[in-house]
Amino acid sequence: MAFISLSIFLYSETCTASVRTIGKILPGYQGSQMNWIDNDGLFLLSNNSDFAFGFQTTENDVTLFLLVIMHRGSTSTIWTANRGSPVSNSDKFVFNEDGKVSLQRGGSAVWSIDANGQSVSALELQDSGNLVLLGDGNRVVWESFSHPTDTLISNQNFTEGMRLVSNPSSNNLSYFLEIKSGDMILSAGFQTPQPYWSMGKDNRKTINKGGGEVFLSSLSANSWRFYDQNKVLLWQFIFSDNIDVNATWIAVLGNDGFISFYNLQNVASNGASTTKIPKNQCSTPEPCDPYYACSGSNKCQCPSALSSINCKTGIVSTCGDSKGSTELLNAGDGLNYFALGLVPSTSKTDLDGCKSSCLGNCSCLALFFENSSGNCFLFDRIGSFQSSDHGSGLVSYIKVLSNGGSDSNAGGDGSSQKHFPIVVIIVISTVLVIACLLYVGIRYYRKKSKVPGSPQETSEEDNFLENLSGMPIRFIPQPPTSSPLAARLYTGFFKSISEEGTSSGPSDCNSDAYLSAVRLSGPR
Repeated sequence: MAFISLSIFLYSETCTASVRTIGKILPGYQGSQMNWIDNDGLFLLSNNSDFAFGFQTTENDVTLFLLVIMHRGSTSTIWTANRGSPVSNSDKFVFNEDGKVSLQRGGSAVWSIDANGQSVSALELQDSGNLVLLGDGNRVVWESFSHPTDTLISNQNFTEGMRLVSNPSSNNLSYFLEIKSGDMILSAGFQTPQPYWSMGKDNRKTINKGGGEVFLSSLSANSWRFYDQNKVLLWQFIFSDNIDVNATWIAVLGNDGFISFYNLQNVASNGASTTKIPKNQCSTPEPCDPYYACSGSNKCQCPSALSSINCKTGIVSTCGDSKGSTELLNAGDGLNYFALGLVPSTSKTDLDGCKSSCLGNCSCLALFFENSSGNCFLFDRIGSFQSSDHGSGLVSYIKVLSNGGSDSNAGGDGSSQKHFPIVVIIVISTVLVIACLLYVGIRYYRKKSKVPGSPQETSEEDNFLENLSGMPIRFIPQPPTSSPLAARLYTGFFKSISEEGTSSGPSDCNSDAYLSAVRLSGPR
């Protein structure tokens, strides 16, 4: 009976796992990826079934999962709940009876929806791909369209105050898009952000109405449209020749710093547009490694002026504990930088004043000085340079260690490398001393083990033999004292015995010497 009950329970669980919800889910709903494993972890579909909400494996580890909204036809992810905090297949999505929505890992929430204390009636995945939390009267309390990750989709409003953020690059650098100061701007996410593109400076846009400030943008058909706060169309950016009004496009901010456009309905031919933002391959912050120069063919080279350090200064900041002295090294002519023209100058001065400002600022890593205007630009982080065959009118310097070495730790103490040889010498000396002591100890032990028994032990043996009845009397020769000649003969005899060994006995010559010594010394 227990086996039958368990089988019925497992069968019912399997049936539950295989059911996807269409449109909406209500409070009191929960489950893990394992519950919908036979449906690829997706548990909520839009009414038109174009979009799905559920679990998806991460790119680098199939045992970890993200909670995503996916376009089913192209399998493109358009939104992610827990990017950067993946969960296991047993962690749960929970929609509580009180209307709170969260993704829980080990009982703790790694993502949740803030309804600002409003009552919640349902969670709905709309046909547009927008995930919304509904309150009383089907009023939208929260929506994924207002909290984008790295993707925008057709008819999604992107307004001032929102931000599109890329996944980190291999150098752990993220990029972000935002509407700011009446323009749409792309920036590198350094500690002090550095802009590298703006729609206002892109000559590919068409202007419908000048003088307005951008407040809102959205993808519509084959163009990106920009509106002011009154929804007056200001600019259009056409990114495709496909004029199908029913096409669903997405704009994706990649970890290479580019915005790319894809048609979700055109999966067979990849659906990618050839248009990218920005236009120039060398206009992103890191088409090459920091301090390398990117040419028009997207080729990376270390400027000749920096060949002595091989474009590896090793300095991130001299602030904090770093004690190394620094100097400014001329990076050479014909170099430009992606952020110039989009950031205000730090000051107006001459070249010497600009260099002094950088040397006096521990966070300054590089400077650019514009001869024609006297504008001085200081940067606390550097990406790639841009090569210019016609000259840039700029003078550029980077900060390096004065001794020509490199500080391996950002803002660390360069003196640790100077102490490194001393530590090695101390360790090697200690090992040698220990080895010598062991060698001396072993030699002493072996030598001591070869020493014959002590006189006391010999004397005890002799006493024992003398006390045995019938044993012959042992005569122990003594050095003769009556004659120097006898003494010399005696000494020579016993010396030859020690050299020849006792097994064969003394030679005839030594025997004669011994008898002579005995006669000279007298009876004993």
